[in-house]
Amino acid sequence: MKQMNILLSGAAVAMALTFAGPVAAQDCERGDLDKRFCDVDGDLIADIPTDESMLIDPDTLIFAYTPVEDPAVYRDAWVEFMAHMESVTGKKAVIFPVQSNAAQIEAMRSGRLHIAGFNTGSNPLAVNCAGFRPFTIMASEDGGFGYEMEIITYPGSGVEKVEDIKGKKMAFTSPTSNSGFKAPSAILKGDFDMLPDRDFEPVFSGKHDNSILGVANKDYPAASIANSVMHRMLSRDVITDDQVVSIYKSQTFPTTGFGVVYNLKPDLQEKIQQAFFTFDWAGTALEAEFSKSNEAQFLPMNYKEFWEVIRKIDAANGVSYACE
Repeated sequence: MKQMNILLSGAAVAMALTFAGPVAAQDCERGDLDKRFCDVDGDLIADIPTDESMLIDPDTLIFAYTPVEDPAVYRDAWVEFMAHMESVTGKKAVIFPVQSNAAQIEAMRSGRLHIAGFNTGSNPLAVNCAGFRPFTIMASEDGGFGYEMEIITYPGSGVEKVEDIKGKKMAFTSPTSNSGFKAPSAILKGDFDMLPDRDFEPVFSGKHDNSILGVANKDYPAASIANSVMHRMLSRDVITDDQVVSIYKSQTFPTTGFGVVYNLKPDLQEKIQQAFFTFDWAGTALEAEFSKSNEAQFLPMNYKEFWEVIRKIDAANGVSYACE
């Protein structure tokens, strides 16, 4: 695969990531972070500004969940959580549905998004370009977390193993998705010596549910997807077991990372963390939806450790976190 700058992986992504707002370089340690940020403590995420004039304290907190499935389903799922967020922070909180990973990152970078759940593959770009500070992921009651990338097909497609994808279409979701593009690209290249355009025709569906439905409806002979999304779709009877067949399953990856933009006032960042970790899932719409993928709590995590495997996949794909 040719070396890829993640912001230039497709015309749609490049157009969507037209970042707004002034950029002020700082004289500090920052690693891979954009020049607006500092990382003095070496945890790989943007430090909270020490200059109080750079801090923000919005009256209304804007939250966006990663755009993986039907926005209406997830807007309803977060209703009780948003009310809890308001109770803990003392501020109004609203959920903003986003249609793409690129739009979600742009919204945080330009100051229009304060709290977010970024998907696995988008986390490094959100951290480095938008000042995202992730601190939690969803986990099961026993502390287990994560999902696997699966390559799926449909019965009778003629695809019984990964090598059978040669000469056919392969559906991905978006260039910023881990399981929807970056992980399968590295695996197909490294383990099967298969490259897009040379060995198969890559197409982009935009979302995991689009790819899954595309396979179930026989529009795509193969697709790479996050199996947590597929499990929820099966639980909602959006698709049935007999419509899809898995031919590859990866190692476990961290799931959506939740966090805040770097320049919220420190006490507000603490209250937002408190809201996540004190939320009672029992009997809520959040529990009803995410129990379908065996998730039942918010687990504390750190980006440096939990996302190490994702950064390695990015390095194998030649991905750059350049923001401009």
